Order: sequence, then structure tokens, then C-alpha cells
Amino acid sequence: MAANIAGTSPSSESNLSRPVACKRCRGRRTYCSKEQPICASCREGNHECVYESGRKIVVSESYLRDLEAKLKSYEASSATAAPQPSSVGRKNDPELDVNPLMDNFANLVISPSGKHHYLGSSSSTILGRRFRDIVGITNSGLDLDQEYSTYNHSALRLRRLSVVDNVMLPPAAFAKRLYIAQHSYIGTIFAFCTPDVFEEQLQQAYRGPPDIGDREACLAYCQTLLVLAFGQLYSVNQWSGFDGPPGFDFFTQALQYLPDMYEEGSVLFVGVLALIGYFLQNLNRRDAAFLYVGTALRMAISLALHQEVPDPRLDEASKEQRRRIWWSVYSLDRILCVKSGNPLTIDDQDIAVKLPNRLSNEPEYCPAVCLRHYTQLSRILGRIMKTIYRRTPKSGSTLIASVSEIMTDLSTWHRDLPNELRFDPAKLNVSRESVSTFLHYHQCINLTARPLLFHVVEKRLHGNADDLSKDWRDGLSPTTIAVIDMCVSAAKDSVNMMTLAATKDLVATYGYMDGEHAFSAAIVLVMVCVAFPATRSEFMAMDQALELLQGMAERGNTHIAARHQLLSHLRSLISLPSVNVASTPPAASMPQQNTTFVDVNQMLSYDAGNVDFGLWEEGYTNPDLDIDFQDLTQWTQAAQNTYGIGSM
Repeated sequence: MAANIAGTSPSSESNLSRPVACKRCRGRRTYCSKEQPICASCREGNHECVYESGRKIVVSESYLRDLEAKLKSYEASSATAAPQPSSVGRKNDPELDVNPLMDNFANLVISPSGKHHYLGSSSSTILGRRFRDIVGITNSGLDLDQEYSTYNHSALRLRRLSVVDNVMLPPAAFAKRLYIAQHSYIGTIFAFCTPDVFEEQLQQAYRGPPDIGDREACLAYCQTLLVLAFGQLYSVNQWSGFDGPPGFDFFTQALQYLPDMYEEGSVLFVGVLALIGYFLQNLNRRDAAFLYVGTALRMAISLALHQEVPDPRLDEASKEQRRRIWWSVYSLDRILCVKSGNPLTIDDQDIAVKLPNRLSNEPEYCPAVCLRHYTQLSRILGRIMKTIYRRTPKSGSTLIASVSEIMTDLSTWHRDLPNELRFDPAKLNVSRESVSTFLHYHQCINLTARPLLFHVVEKRLHGNADDLSKDWRDGLSPTTIAVIDMCVSAAKDSVNMMTLAATKDLVATYGYMDGEHAFSAAIVLVMVCVAFPATRSEFMAMDQALELLQGMAERGNTHIAARHQLLSHLRSLISLPSVNVASTPPAASMPQQNTTFVDVNQMLSYDAGNVDFGLWEEGYTNPDLDIDFQDLTQWTQAAQNTYGIGSM
């Protein structure tokens, strides 16, 4: 006798013969016209349309009764079995059914204006605050409850002027330098302003400011100023006596040309909003950055950038540029959401646009390749938020299972990475896209492993003093040990990478990403050195991380200064002596090579027009004294030296 798993009622037989949605519509949970052989949605989007025929699965009735008997027997044995001692990392540990960093109440921080703002559990600041609390630091001068201003708020106008100020553009040589500086940090990954576009926009800017009534001209001018602002931000290592960090003047001038939000959107508008949001994040205006980047993403959705568009007026290059803009804004939004602990703006299931890919006229290794792999990490970052830092975990899931799944995804990403994007110190003089990408990768590992690491650290610090001298691995499952080891290794690798980049002035003193990566790695290493019997290499990495933060703090980054102050205090509580760390790794001779994406010799070779160089130098307040720019030759020559990072 056979039994139908779906039911034995007559209606179930007829249900099997009803037309079902195609595989693509069913997976995206959208309406399907169910037309054969191709539905309306797939036909309109030029997608492959696949229908799966309904199947009736039958099993014997005796098999079902056997399964029922086994289930009852298992439930009875589970009810009478003696409870087993739980340990960290086992699936039956009730303490790890949910993320221990998740609170039942909102985490708030005080803004520079005195207002309270929300901060989610995935934020590094929350991890630092929780660790501070279990260690028992009560000094209000050493907390992370206050956000610090990085600029003069009166210098950032509340409203745009009807008549904008006269903008003083730099000479072409300076513009070239500033473009390449920002390109090294963000242009090799995010596709907001290509060299050709910037060259065209700068030529137009030298002819004079745009007509305020011309929206697209204002957006192009605004983007030019934003690129110069980022170039200055990433070029200057020491800045004092101004209203804000490097690039602040260009940024405030760019805001004067930003059209109102109620105006019609455009692809250029999307990129400009994203750049404004990211610069605001560098000003530590976290909520404003969240709003601007979120608006950019919503405008992109309204322009259908998240979907493939069957528009015959768009050639393949235009379609690819739409994809790259979308995924650039997507990554920025994901990063800002996760680092501030805010909910994700869009679900991946609602996105149908293809990942970035190189065009036929582009080399095998190009910025699109970087953006593609960076995007894949950003998608994993979203899954980390949904499965590990979600307020209400998915039914039937456990923290350990979610962590294991994410770590598998990260391992697959690392395995498939092209050799050109792997970290190679010889490339640091001309581009640091591998540094940015691997710091993103290490941050994903850090976020995934934090709950397990925090749980182990908290249990050890709440135990007796003798427990701190024991091996932290005792009693832990192999999965938990492996995940924590990966987290510590990722923190050490981040510190080594940034220390090496710092020797070549390729760490952004005021950059949000670099500061966040350095602090995230440092807090992990301090936690390990406080709660575990740490190794020499872990102590060395911790001191290197604190040295990185100290360098940023001493150059005027007040946001990082507060975090460095707390971690330095925690470092002083460790009884073991400090380990001397060489500030500069040993140098080794390397052959010359050129891997930059930008041909700086051909870029911006035109006449800059009627530019008063003397006025520019005067307005720049003697850059030779106050500004530590990289020598232009370093951007066009291959690395002469590299520094080996060996195992410690």
C-alpha cells in the first residue's frame, strides 16, 4: 500500500496537475504568468525560463509507521537521558543558541550635539563597550559612550546658498595627484568616477562653475569637487588649523551644488549621493552617512539599477556601468549598515542584476574584477547580519551552525580569488586594492567570530583567577576553537598588512575604513591578551595595532583617539611585560613592476586653462610645509623595496 506524503485527499491529486510558477519567479517570489514555454517576466527580462513538472512522491505505509515509531522512541529516550555537561561551542549549549552580543534593549551613543543615537550589536564600538564592562572599567573618561566631532560644525552650512561661493580649483598637476590618491584607496574598487569621466568633468570645471539651473552640470561639478576632497583626504598625513579634516573645504563647496532630493534621479545623482555619504562617514557623521548612502541606494532602485534592463538604447558598456554603480552603492550601504548595526536596506533576493564583469576591451585584471570580488564579500556581510546579528534568529538555526556556514562561504571566496588581487607588498606603491579587499575579508571573519570569542572571554573573566592561566581551548568544541583561531589570525594579518602599508604612507589617517579595521583588529587582540594565555606573536600584534591607532590619534583623528585611549588602558592591565615591536619590518630588494590601473602619463595632459597658480599656492598655505604628499614618481614607478611579513 502506498501513502502520499503531501496528503491523500482527492484535492491533493488535482493540485499536482495545476500549472506552477517557473523556477526563476518562484525563487524570487514574484508573480509568474505561467505561460509556456516562457513566462512574461522572463520574456521581458530576456531570462531563461525553466518549469519543473510537479511530482508525486510516494512511500510505503509501513515505512511511515516505522519512522513514527523511531521518533517516539527517540523522544522518550531524550526525556529520560541524564543531562550532559555543556561546553562552549556545542550545539546543545543553551548559551550559544543566540548571539551573546545581542541585547534586549537599544544601544545608544551620545552625539557631539548631546543627542542619543542608535548603535547596533554588530558595531565594533558595542563590542568595545561590552568588553569594557566585563573588565570593570568605570572611568567615564575611558568609555565609548560618546561620539567625538572631527570638524567645526559651524563651517558646515545648514542650508545651501542661493549664490554659491567662488571655488578655487587646483592646477592640473595637483588635480592629477589628488585624483590618483583617491583612486588608490577607493577608485580601484568603487566605480563612481573613472579617469576618462573625471578628465572631462575637470576640463569643464576649469571653464567656470555650472549654471545652477542645470541639474546634470551641477552634479558633474559636485562630483569633481568630491573627488578632489577624497584625494586630499587620502594624501595628507598631518592636518591642523582648519575647520575639518583634509578635503573638508572641497566637500563643503560640493554640497552647494547638490540638487534637491525631490528632483528627478539619475545615475550620476546616485554616485554623487554615495560619495557625499561616504565622506560624511569620514567626518564621523555616521547617521548622516547612513541617510545619504541609503538615499543613493533607493534612488538606484527607482532607476532599476538593481535589475537587468532590456533597453535597446543602452549598449553593453552602458549596461555594465549601471551594474558597477549599483554594486558600488550596494557595498557602501552594506558596510555602513553592518558597521553601525542598522538593518539591511535591501534583501539579495530582490536583486537580479548581474555581478560586475570586465568588458571585451578591458584587460583580464581590471577594476571590475576587484569590484566583483569585493561585492561577493559584501553579500556575505549581509548574510552575517541576517543569520548572526538578527534580533529574531531564523527558526531552527543555531549560532554555531550559522557561523560554520559563513566561514565556509568565506573560505570559498578566498579559494576563488585571482592571484592579481591577493596581497603582494610589491604592489603597495601604485595601488592598494588588495589591502582594501583583504581588510574587508578579515572584517567579515571578525564579525562572524565575535560572538564565540566574546562568550569565551566573558566566561573566563567571570571565573576564578586560576582559570585564566589554563589553556583557553579546554572544553571547547573543535568548531569553536577553529573559528576563534581564524578570528585571531585575521586580526594579526590585518595589523601586519596595515603596518606595512603605513611604512609607505598608505594608511589613511582620517579614513573611516582604515580606522575601523585597525580598531576592530586591536579590540580582538586586546581581548585575547587579557583573557587568554597569549603567545608572543599575539602580544606583538596587539602592540602593533595600538601603535597604528596612536599614529592616527596623534595626527588629529579624535574619533580614533578615544578608542586608542580605552585600549591603551586595557593594555596597561595586562601583567605580562610589553613586547618590543620593530616599527619598520626589514626591507628586501624587489624588481620593478607596474600594476596600476591608471595611466598617469596620459591622464590630464590638457591645458588647464586660465588658472592663477600663485593664488592657488597662497590659498593652499604652503603645501611643502604643512602637507605630506606622496612624491608623484611613487605613483608611476614600481616598488623598489618590499617588506616581508613572516610568521611570528
